[in-house]
Amino acid sequence: MTSVDATTTEPAGSGPSGYAAARLRLLQEESRSGPSRRSALAALTDDWLRALFARAVRETGVRGASLVAVGGYGRGELSPRSDLDLLLLHDGKADPRALSALADRLWYPVWDLGVALDHSVRTPAEARKTAAEDLKVHLGLLDSRPVAGDAGLLAGLRTSVLADWRNQAVKRLPQLDTLCRERADRAGELRFLLEPDLKEARGGLRDITALRAVAASWLADAPREGLAEARRKLLDTRDALHLVTGRATDRLSLQEQDQVAERLGLLDADALLREVYEAARVVAYAGDVTWREVGRVLRARSARPRLRGLLGSRGPAESARAPLAEGVVESDGEAVLALAARPERDPVLALRLGAAAAQAGLPVSPHSVRRLAAQAKPLPVPWPAEAREQLLTLLGAGEPTIGVWEALEAEGLITRLLPDWERVRCRPQRNPVHTWTVDRHLVETAVRASEMTRRVSRPDLLLMAALLHDIGKGWPGDHSVAGETIARDVATRVGFDARDTAVLGVLVRNHLLLIDTATRRDLDDPATVRSVAQALGSTGTLELLHALTEADALATGPAAWSAWRGSLVADLVARVAAVLRGAPPAATEPEIPSTEAERLAVEALRTGEPVLTLHARQEEDAVGVELVVAVPDQPGVLPAAAGVLALHRLTVRAADLRSLELSDLPGEVLVLRWRVAAEYGALPETARLRTDLIRALDGSLDVPAKLAERESAYPRRRGVVPPPPRVTVIPDVSSLATVLEVRAPDAVGLLHRIGRALESAGVRVRSAHVSTLGANAVDSLYVVDADGKPLPPAPAAALAAEVEAALR
Repeated sequence: MTSVDATTTEPAGSGPSGYAAARLRLLQEESRSGPSRRSALAALTDDWLRALFARAVRETGVRGASLVAVGGYGRGELSPRSDLDLLLLHDGKADPRALSALADRLWYPVWDLGVALDHSVRTPAEARKTAAEDLKVHLGLLDSRPVAGDAGLLAGLRTSVLADWRNQAVKRLPQLDTLCRERADRAGELRFLLEPDLKEARGGLRDITALRAVAASWLADAPREGLAEARRKLLDTRDALHLVTGRATDRLSLQEQDQVAERLGLLDADALLREVYEAARVVAYAGDVTWREVGRVLRARSARPRLRGLLGSRGPAESARAPLAEGVVESDGEAVLALAARPERDPVLALRLGAAAAQAGLPVSPHSVRRLAAQAKPLPVPWPAEAREQLLTLLGAGEPTIGVWEALEAEGLITRLLPDWERVRCRPQRNPVHTWTVDRHLVETAVRASEMTRRVSRPDLLLMAALLHDIGKGWPGDHSVAGETIARDVATRVGFDARDTAVLGVLVRNHLLLIDTATRRDLDDPATVRSVAQALGSTGTLELLHALTEADALATGPAAWSAWRGSLVADLVARVAAVLRGAPPAATEPEIPSTEAERLAVEALRTGEPVLTLHARQEEDAVGVELVVAVPDQPGVLPAAAGVLALHRLTVRAADLRSLELSDLPGEVLVLRWRVAAEYGALPETARLRTDLIRALDGSLDVPAKLAERESAYPRRRGVVPPPPRVTVIPDVSSLATVLEVRAPDAVGLLHRIGRALESAGVRVRSAHVSTLGANAVDSLYVVDADGKPLPPAPAAALAAEVEAALR
C-alpha cells in the first residue's frame, strides 16, 4: 500500500483554531500574494486535512481510503474564499458505518470553520462511472491529486479517467465545447462587461480549465503565448476581490473595483479593468484557435475512413492550397502564408494576409500570424499605396474583419502597424450605452460603415474615419479634439494626401456633431444649421459624416440609434446640405399650426382646461408615440405636464412647446408636443392623463409628493454613486433663445424638477430636446425671458446655477 502521510502525528496547531489562525496570518501578509500565497494556502490546507484524516482513521479504524483534492483545490489554486472540493476515495471494503463516521470527522470540522465544501464519497469504480455520466465531474477528476491516505487508489483512478478522456475525446470535446458556449451565452464576454464574472464569463477561469482539458485529450493544444500570465492575472484579481469583499464571489462589481485595484497596486478601476480585459482577450483568442483546431481534427478523423476506402493503401492526399493573394493561400479552411512567402522581404504581407482572409471569410492561421510577428519587415512611412489599399480592403470586408483583426492584434501586429492603437486597446467604456471596449467599438464601427460604402463618394475615407473616430479616448481632455490630431498623424502615416488628411481630421473632430445637434438643438433656429455647415464646409464631408454617425451609433449599442434618431439626423443633414449648396438658412417664421393643434387649441380656450391626444404610430422603434397637449397659457404648465407623464410611467424622448394665438378667440394657448414611450405595459388612457393634468394645474394633485414616493420605492445599488448633475449655458448656438444643457442621472420626474426650477426663475421654455442614454439624461432647453428674448450672459449663468442647485 502506498500512502500519503496516513499515520502522521498531528502537528502542533493543526486543529481547527490553529488552522484558522495560520490561514488568517497568511492572508494578512502583505508580502505574500499571487501564486505564492495560493500555493501556500493550499499547502497549509493540505497539512490541516492530512492531520484530520490521520486522526479520523485512528478513531474509525478505516483502511484503504484516500482523501483527494479535485477541481481548483486539486490544481493548488486556493483563493482566500475558495471552497474545498474533496473526494473521499475508498476501496469498498470498509464497514459502511465506519466509512460514514470517517467522512463526518472530515467534513464537519470544515463546515465548523465556515469554509464552503463540495464533497463526495466513492470507490474508484463509482467515481469512474459518475465521470462517464457527468462531464463536470470528469473535468474535476482530471485535476485531482492526493492529500492523505492511500495514494495508490487515486493513481489507478487517474490512469483510468485520463484514458477514458482520451479514448472518448471525439464525443467528450464537442460536449465540452457546447458547455462553454452555453456558459458564454449566460455570462457574456468578460472583456466587454463592466461587472464581469471572472470565472463564468467567456475568457474567464473556466475557459482556462476547459483548455487544460482539451490539452489532456492529446487532440489539440491551446496557444501557450501569454496564457499562463493571463491566468495569473485573473486569479490575482479574484484573490483581491475575495479579500476586499470577504465573500466567495467571482463578480467584479463596480463598487469594489477601486479597492481591488488599490490592493493590486494599480492606478484605478479603469487600469484594473484594462488588465482583466487584456487577460480575457488572450484566453478568448486561445479558445477560438483551440476549438477551431479541435473541429479540424474531428472532421479529419471522420473523413479518414472514407479516404482509405477511396485511396486504398496510398494514404490521404495532401490538402489543397488554393491561392488567395500574393504570398497567401487557403489551406484546410484557414488563410496561411504560401510556401514561397518571404515576410522579411515583403512589408505589406501582414495586411495582404488579413485582407485576403477577411474577403474570403476565412480565419487566419495563428502560425502564420506568429511567423509574421517574428519576421515581418516594417512598413516605410508613409505607407506605399498597396499597404493603404490592403488596410481599407480589410476594413471593408464586413463581419469577417473582426476575427481577422483580433488575430493580428493577438500577436501585436496592429499596434506595430498603428502605434496609436495601444492607447485604446482593451480600454473600458464606463457609459453603459456602450457594448464594447474602445478598440472593439472602432472595429465594429468599420464593419457597420462597410455596409454604407455605396452611399458615399469616398468609401475609403468613411472606413478610415470609422476606424479612427474614437482614437482620442485615453488622452486628456475632449477625445474628439485629441482624436483629430491623432487621426491626422495616422492618415499621414498611412499615406493619405493633405486634402484627405484634412477631411479625416474634420470627421473625427465632429463625429458627434450631427447626433448631438439633431437630438439636443432646435433645428428651426437658423443659427443651428449655419453652425453645422460652417464646421463641415462641404457637402462631401457632410455625406461622409452622415454615414459615420449612423455607423458609430449602430456599433455603440441598441440604445444609441433608432428610427426616430435617424429621422432627426436626416432632417438636419437635409437642412445643412441646402445651406452648403448656397441656400440661406430657412427663416424662422411663426409656425402654422396643424389642423389637429388648432382644433385642440380652440377646445382648450373654449373649455378653459387642457385637452390632449395620444397617437401610437406603427414604427419599428419604441419611441413612436406622439402626445399633443393644448393648455390655456398659465404658469406651471411644463412641470405639471412632465410630472403627470412621469407618474404614468411615460419616458419623455423629446418635447416641443409653442404658443398659439387664434384670431377669432381671445387669449393664448400653449401647445406641447411630446414623444414618449411607456416604460413597460400599455399606454395610459387619455382620459386619465387629462384628469391628472387638470388636478396638477389646480393644485389638487401634489405631483412632487407623488414623485417622491415613486423615487423612494426605486431600489438603489449599494455603493454606486452617479456624478452630480451639471447645467451649462451653450453659447452661440441660437439667435432666438438661451440654450441650457442639463446632464444628470436619469431619474423619475427629472424633467418635472427642471420645469419647476425654470418656472420659479421666471423664464419661459421655447422648446426642449430630451435625450436619454442608458442611465444618463442630456436635456437641452431653449429659454427666453418674459418678453420672449434670449437672456444676457450674466442672468443666463445665474439661471444655470439655480437649476443645477435645484437638481442637486
